Amino acid sequence: MWASKAGAALLAAVAVTLAGCGPAGPATPTGPAASTAAPATPASPPGEAAGPGGAPADLERAYEQVINRVLPSIVQITTGSGLGSGIIYDKDGHIITNAHVVGESERFEVTLATGGAPRPARLVASFEAGDLAVIKVDDPAGLTPAVMGDSSRLRVGQIVLAMGNPLGLSGSVTQGIVSALGRTVSEPSDGDSPGATIAGAIQTSASINPGNSGGALVNLAGEVIGVPTLTAVNPELGNAPAPGIGFAIPSNTAKDVATQIIRDGRVVNTRRAALGVTVRTVIDTSGRPAGVGVVRVSRGSGAAKAGIEAGDVITSVDGRPTPTTQDLSEALAALRPGDEAKVEILRPGGSTDTVAVTLGELPGG
Repeated sequence: MWASKAGAALLAAVAVTLAGCGPAGPATPTGPAASTAAPATPASPPGEAAGPGGAPADLERAYEQVINRVLPSIVQITTGSGLGSGIIYDKDGHIITNAHVVGESERFEVTLATGGAPRPARLVASFEAGDLAVIKVDDPAGLTPAVMGDSSRLRVGQIVLAMGNPLGLSGSVTQGIVSALGRTVSEPSDGDSPGATIAGAIQTSASINPGNSGGALVNLAGEVIGVPTLTAVNPELGNAPAPGIGFAIPSNTAKDVATQIIRDGRVVNTRRAALGVTVRTVIDTSGRPAGVGVVRVSRGSGAAKAGIEAGDVITSVDGRPTPTTQDLSEALAALRPGDEAKVEILRPGGSTDTVAVTLGELPGG
């Protein structure tokens, strides 16, 4: 999916677009702010030998070792409409990727970054709300599972590498840093994109391009600490890619979802809050989003118990304005099932009300 097709999903006035799928074949060549500029090549400390590129020799060796160790665990996934990337999760042939990479497809071809003939694969299950999916190759012989790291231990400033198949260029690697942690970002709903909201996203300056989706964000210990998924675009420049601003799903989230899918065939515990309503964005007379209209209330849900009804318009959650369904999703992403949230609503007659809702759990599928 190309950056020019992105919607107006906002994060601090920055739009985002999905990082894949890319073309089907090789192409011609809300957290604290932090620096998003790609780090310059470090100068060699006094007395330390520099490599051919001017960087410290030990840093270059670290890059080489990480790439040699992890790249065999990164695959290219080809669907009927494009391609993306994936991470080999276990020796049984399970592969983690993004839900928007698999789209509506159920059969795929998987090609190892180290080469060889494509291997047939099938969909195990997709978790669209979190933009994650698991597929499984028919022949797992010789696969090298990646080492999945603990994303809760990440620090801003850590060096990371993004590995995948941007623009169909298999086995590509870019480098950058962890720019910020704990971001909440929403995807544009377009084509195969489920329009997911990702909580706790990792912001990185490592370049993420179409086809990178579902690949690996890796630390210098050779551990996968994230799944590259989104890249920022600049609406003021016609949604051109914004250099050095990409987002990845934390590895702990990916491991949790993959484990449930492999064990149960679906996600049984999303760990995500829900009101229990079906909603749509309401537009005011000036054409601007004015709130989230309730179309249907699920029986027995927290919303139903709090007295929210079809026809009400939700205008804020815990003091956070919700002019669009995307804003509502992002507000709920910061909460947990069982939390009590204060929901401000506009009744059909024009009166306003604030109700306390005990949040339920978002269904997994």
